[in-house]
Amino acid sequence: MSELPPNDSGSFDEIVEAETDRDPDLAVIEAGSRTLRTQGGPPQADVPARPEDPEVDKALREVEAELATRWGETKLEPSVARIAALMDVLGEPQRSYPSIHITGTNGKTSTARMIEALLGAFELRTGRYTSPHVQSITERISLDGAPVSAERFIETYQDVKPYVEMVDARQEYRLSFFEVLTGMAYAAFADAPVDVAVVEVGMGGSWDATNVIDAGVAVVTPIDLDHTDRLGTTPAEIAAEKSGIIKRDATVIMAQQPVDAAQVLLKKAVEADATVAREGLEFGVVARQVAVGGQLVTLRGLGGEYPEVYLPLHGEHQAHNAAVALAAVEAFFGVGAQHAQPLDIDTVRKAFAAVASPGRLEVVRRSPTVVLDAAHNPAGARAAAAAIGEAFQFSRLIGVVGASGDKNVRGLLEAFEPVFAEVVVTRNTSHRAMDADELAAIAVEVFGEDRVQVEPRLPDALEAAITLAEEEGEFAGGGVLVTGSVITVGEARLLLGRG
Repeated sequence: MSELPPNDSGSFDEIVEAETDRDPDLAVIEAGSRTLRTQGGPPQADVPARPEDPEVDKALREVEAELATRWGETKLEPSVARIAALMDVLGEPQRSYPSIHITGTNGKTSTARMIEALLGAFELRTGRYTSPHVQSITERISLDGAPVSAERFIETYQDVKPYVEMVDARQEYRLSFFEVLTGMAYAAFADAPVDVAVVEVGMGGSWDATNVIDAGVAVVTPIDLDHTDRLGTTPAEIAAEKSGIIKRDATVIMAQQPVDAAQVLLKKAVEADATVAREGLEFGVVARQVAVGGQLVTLRGLGGEYPEVYLPLHGEHQAHNAAVALAAVEAFFGVGAQHAQPLDIDTVRKAFAAVASPGRLEVVRRSPTVVLDAAHNPAGARAAAAAIGEAFQFSRLIGVVGASGDKNVRGLLEAFEPVFAEVVVTRNTSHRAMDADELAAIAVEVFGEDRVQVEPRLPDALEAAITLAEEEGEFAGGGVLVTGSVITVGEARLLLGRG
């Protein structure tokens, strides 16, 4: 590969020659599941590009610049007072529709997308609020299964801006970036209007800005150690914070949890008179097998068994996310409480077959294969490492890692060490990114000096990794996994011609 001109991502696009269209032959699903995929159509990764209209793009950049003047998502003052004040002056938009609230350490966004797909397949109008975004800020607010347009995002911001400024003037601290976006999402959902909102917490639960809703269904994905400086240093302490989304008389859908975390969640559910459905007891994954482009799963829900469901996502963790999502939607429809009949199997199959989760073991290039995964903590890295070994069978895998400085980087690298032949360490453009040399020092301790290469610029890191993966020849089965941060994955996605 030729050397890149400095800061020339356009040249990199041409060099990499991204192949993003799946070979039609790969649509033949193992175990006779061709028809399941056909029903749902090919999954579409809904990551919008910049607006083509220069005026719209300029207006969106102005909104982004204004939001950037506020506290970022890592600076928090644990209180819902400001967001509650904003909801009050907006007329409590979050109470105009039922909602499903999702917390946990890993899997929240993928689970939210699956819940959204299921609800949409049953002809409900959905609003989805997730974070962080992969490439475009508009991804965070979705209506009817797709991110809002740039025009609608701008319009929503302008609508709430006077009320935001009113609250800012009355509070000790201005509303944060995340609080303003949360207010925008709740207002957009009310304006649509949606039949149901699917809401992912930003961090924690009790004092998270999203926690001004009274969700009838509370979902807790697997809890592990992350954000320990803010949430606690044990799964139990973190669970205590996350359990704050459990409201009185709600139904709690609980993924498999560490024992101490499960005890905290169950205690909170009892105090709130909530009904609990636990993965592995009331619902779960019955069987799964690898299929081309994903996996074929049989799920047991609250209302019965759902056989041969094609899921176009890789990894055992995504099968468990699917079980949690299905149980959440069943609970929303009253399955298991009012009646025990399963949901329509064909509708469930069609919904899951159409699920996409950008940046989650997403293939963005072939020859060699380049996979993106937003794992940013040890638990996520372990899941990704297991999944990539199961789904891709690479003979040689090169890692590209760019991580944030406030993460457990050593734990993340240790999780990937068994599957990476070599690792190229780099950094993304975020101010939170760990310096490449600092990251390299930790990587050398984990991998050994001979297996670590340093490329401070992400385009150079991608080029170096692709070159290393090609060393064994065109048909040797080398691959590249880009990981460590959602931001790193988003920037790599743009460089590789997606979005």
